[in-house]
Amino acid sequence: MLKFFNSLFGRVVIALVAGIVLGALFPHFAQSLRPLGDGFLKLIKMVIGPIVFCVVVSGMAHAGDLKKVGRVGLKAVVYFEIMTTIALVIGAVLAYATRPGVGMNIDLHSLDAASLATYTEHAKSLKDTAGFLLKIIPDTAIDAFAKGDILQILVFSVLVGSALSLLGPRAQRVNDLIDELSQVFFRVMSFIIKLAPLGVLGAIAFTTGTYGVASLKQLGMLVIVFYASCFVFVAVVLGVVMRLAGFSVFKLIRYLREELSIVLGTASSDAVLPQIMRKLEWMGVKDSTVGLVIPTGYSFNLDGFSIYLTLAVIFIAQATNTPLSIHDLIVVVLVSLITSKGAHGIPGSAIVILAATLSAIPAIPVLGLVLILPVDWFVGIARALTNLIGNCVATVIVGVWENDIDKARAHRVLNLDSDYRFVPASAEPDHDAGHVNPAHAV
Repeated sequence: MLKFFNSLFGRVVIALVAGIVLGALFPHFAQSLRPLGDGFLKLIKMVIGPIVFCVVVSGMAHAGDLKKVGRVGLKAVVYFEIMTTIALVIGAVLAYATRPGVGMNIDLHSLDAASLATYTEHAKSLKDTAGFLLKIIPDTAIDAFAKGDILQILVFSVLVGSALSLLGPRAQRVNDLIDELSQVFFRVMSFIIKLAPLGVLGAIAFTTGTYGVASLKQLGMLVIVFYASCFVFVAVVLGVVMRLAGFSVFKLIRYLREELSIVLGTASSDAVLPQIMRKLEWMGVKDSTVGLVIPTGYSFNLDGFSIYLTLAVIFIAQATNTPLSIHDLIVVVLVSLITSKGAHGIPGSAIVILAATLSAIPAIPVLGLVLILPVDWFVGIARALTNLIGNCVATVIVGVWENDIDKARAHRVLNLDSDYRFVPASAEPDHDAGHVNPAHAV
């Protein structure tokens, strides 16, 4: 029991329970705790851009051969698109099977359009493909980091990583500098992660105090269907994929339980990016593969978000009694494949991308988005959890394809072998001789 209380997982669970209790008994006080959650997420966003830059550039530089980098990237993108398409289809199928919006008979004139103004403004830039492609190119490199736009940072990082790889030994000092910077930012993130229980406490207390305890169990059919869809995707789709690769998705989830508990409380996977990468390397996945697949997946492999896109679109159509043809459904899936790639880093991303998607499908009223605003935070929990699990599975699969994973070590780590227990960065001793890749350490 003492071990549980001393672990980050235990402290996060305690914070979750405390937040619910405070929200139920002292709702006004609980709402005042919102800055704890918001502040924690702002601290995370403060360093996420530099971390993504360092790990992508370092991964490409250490991979050596750009052909290998291109091969890994191509395999990752192909895998991302296949999984994203499956996720979109699962959301649509379960929406039709369960019909969560049927019977609501919503009159669009009764909805408040003003509450959507901010989201639809952001969605305007995502309506056309040309505009979207231009948006991922930063005006300046500094601007990408200033805005925290992950897609733009990825574009700049790939260019820098490619240049360093081609320069070879002549750029060794720059490579060493970036490696050292990545260790600095990882250590900064380890400091911030220690505040996770406070962030979780603030976020859960505010949400419970605002919507009430009943909202935690009675959020409506849409939320129930979405959680069920995510479970089906993780247990069945990702479960089968992992089994074909020789691993168990449930053992991977158990191994990542601390990081998943933080995502559960904050509804954001940004907070655990560095820790997830360290754990995958510790498992035996080559650091260059982890450094390429995980950051890219944060923008291109949003499985949970993809499920929500088609589910929410069909829910709105059902709730407003809007008939959808097969053509409309195909358009929804195709448009979602594009719009979902711009989700990360946009304020209120789920609503923004939904607005952009619906704008391309005149048959469905964009105003219907008002219906799902009250539950967006709650579905955001499952979205973030599914996105994170999907990206970790993707890294393992690409590692298997490229033979960039030590399978024997991975099995020992996932089976919780005491000799292969993960050592957090904050617990590692400092070494003057430089950093040793944990994937190659016992």
